[in-house]
Amino acid sequence: MLPQQNQRAAKATASASASSSYSAIYRYSTQIFRPDGSSIKVKEELAPLTKHIRNTILSTGPISIAKYMQTALIIFGRSGDFVTSPEISQMFGEIMAVWYVLHWEMLGRPEKTSFMELGPGRGTLMADMLRAAKRFPAFAASIRAVHFIERSPELRKMQHEKLGCSWDADGLTVRWYDLMEEVEGGSDCVPMVMAHEFFDALPVYKFEKGAGDQWSEILVDVADSDAAPMAAAANAGKVDANQLATHFKYVRSRSVTANAALALNNPKFSSMFNKGDHVEVSPESARVMTQLADWISANNGMGLIIDYGQDWTQGDTFRGIRSHKFANPLSSPGLMDLTADVDFSYLRYAAKGRAQCHGPVEQGAFLHAMGIQARLQQLLKSTSDENVQKNLVDCYTRLTDVQSMGRIYKVLAVLPKSSQAVPIPFASPSREALNTPKVEKIVR
Repeated sequence: MLPQQNQRAAKATASASASSSYSAIYRYSTQIFRPDGSSIKVKEELAPLTKHIRNTILSTGPISIAKYMQTALIIFGRSGDFVTSPEISQMFGEIMAVWYVLHWEMLGRPEKTSFMELGPGRGTLMADMLRAAKRFPAFAASIRAVHFIERSPELRKMQHEKLGCSWDADGLTVRWYDLMEEVEGGSDCVPMVMAHEFFDALPVYKFEKGAGDQWSEILVDVADSDAAPMAAAANAGKVDANQLATHFKYVRSRSVTANAALALNNPKFSSMFNKGDHVEVSPESARVMTQLADWISANNGMGLIIDYGQDWTQGDTFRGIRSHKFANPLSSPGLMDLTADVDFSYLRYAAKGRAQCHGPVEQGAFLHAMGIQARLQQLLKSTSDENVQKNLVDCYTRLTDVQSMGRIYKVLAVLPKSSQAVPIPFASPSREALNTPKVEKIVR
């Protein structure tokens, strides 16, 4: 969900001249009050990246949200403002390792395997999975390589440090790539793919349905205002960075853009939405999912996609996260994480005819079905420290509770298109039953 100011602003419409190609729809303005009761409108500092985006817009016109996201995230990376499941507890990575072991068994224990992770973050998930894999010697011996799809030099360094050098001595090769297509496949090496919180950071386009089948695009433009720069408010008291007026605003195109024509050619967008509805579409997600499905089918592999989102198209989930709190996504580009909920139905549609998709199911249900409670009990018995025990239960609750990460996060399994198997735990019970599990009380 966007911050409340975004929700309120989404209903505000500014007048524009008939000759304009765009109409303003979101405006942000902030008043900071001085001790004497007077006020001043304050705008963010014009940082180098903000200036670059601003100059681009002034030269070429409003840009898509996708381009804004892509530009901002190239600078930001994903190393600071987002806490992921692997960072919460080792149990998450251990459970994922067990899933791959079970499906390695189902494939007849292939002699050679490799892991490929898209967007591996700090490397915590892979480190936990490799550590857990050592409990299954034959499976661990089959792992010949780890392929990380990661562009950020800073994150690559973190991943290298997290894995350490011990795996090199065990004959495991770790390599980094900018793009998935750079990874060489091989029929004798079964790929095990993990995409955890990867698709949520891929750029999205945002559209609004008008009369009939007419779609306009929501774009990012320069915000003209009389707000003073931050330096002018030095004596206005303490200022929250999230309250500052931004240098950008949203505008609505007055005609169908090329992006709208290409992204919304699926018939469902005409039949399932009404006038005024917003939709977010990520063609880049579809492209990656197509590659992923082809890769898994061509190499008889397996994959898990774990992310937050829904199994349907949404329209207003684009948001910023700064200091672990929601923030205006148009604020301080390059200094916060930008995300949007994943549309799992869109991923399944992209993989149709290329691979078998199973799910999605809720993360809490998946973890329970895979035995996270049994693992929790083992860890609780391994320590008598009450503080450690409490932390273990708190982490388990955060990962599985429907009010935390247990429901909004989903798990999608991908198998080759020729596969007749149904992956664990998607087979029994049904997906509907799996999404409403009976949770046992944890007793320390």
